[in-house]
Amino acid sequence: MAWIALLSAGLCEVAGVLNIKRLTLKKWDAVLYLIIGFLLSFAMLTYALKTIPMGTAYGVWTGIGTIGSACIGMFLYDEPKEWKRLFFIGMILSATIGLKLIS
Repeated sequence: MAWIALLSAGLCEVAGVLNIKRLTLKKWDAVLYLIIGFLLSFAMLTYALKTIPMGTAYGVWTGIGTIGSACIGMFLYDEPKEWKRLFFIGMILSATIGLKLIS
């Protein structure tokens, strides 16, 4: 259950970051969604930390947030999709999966 909470926390983190971008586009409802996304993210991360080691949980959580935010930026906001960027996103993904496998 802790791993499901950690995955959900990462996805809520991505939702919060997405709403930071929406806020820069003057979408004022984004403030509410930003706050809800980050509060849910921290609440689920806190729950996951009761079972999963802190370094592993934080690494996975930030990995999900980084990969998710980068992908949303590329697909929704036309950010660059060059091979170097994709390569390093793949490295983050590999490290995140590695942390899960050794835990």
